Amino acid sequence: PTHTQIISHCLNLNSFSENISPEEEYKIACLLMVFVAVSLPTLASNVMSQYSPAIEGHCNNIHCLAKAINQIAAALFTIHKGSIEDRLKEFLALASSSLLKIGQETDKTTTRNRESVYLLLDMIVQESPFLTMDLLESCFPYVLLRNAYHAVYKQSVTSSA
Repeated sequence: PTHTQIISHCLNLNSFSENISPEEEYKIACLLMVFVAVSLPTLASNVMSQYSPAIEGHCNNIHCLAKAINQIAAALFTIHKGSIEDRLKEFLALASSSLLKIGQETDKTTTRNRESVYLLLDMIVQESPFLTMDLLESCFPYVLLRNAYHAVYKQSVTSSA
C-alpha cells in the first residue's frame, strides 16, 4: 500500500471502528508501524532534525520518537496479541532499509540531516527491550552509525568555534 492509502485507511477508522474485526485492527496496527518506518527518511530534509550533542537530542525533538515507537508498538501488539518483538524487528528492518536508501541520494536538501536521523535509529534500539545492537548491525552497517556520530559531534565543535 502507498502512504496515501495507509493514511486514508487510518483516517477512515473513526467511521467504522465499532464494526472492525480484531484481524483488521491488527493489520492497521502493522500498517501504522510500516508507515512510520518508511517515513523516517523524510526527517533528514528538515533543518531542525539536526542532532545537538549539547542537549543530547535533536533540535525538533525527534529523539522522542525512539521512546514513542517502542511504547506504541508495545501497546498495539499487546492488545492484539501479536509478537511485539517480531513486529519491532520488522520495523527495524524496514526503517534501516529506508534510511539506507537516502545514503544514495545526491540532493543535499533531502539529506542535510541524514546522519542525525541515523542516530535516531540507534536510539530506537537503545530504548527497546526487544531490539539489540547485533540485530541493528545485521540490517544497518555499524560503520554508518559510527560515522554519523563522528559527523554530528564534529559539526557541533565547528559550529561552536
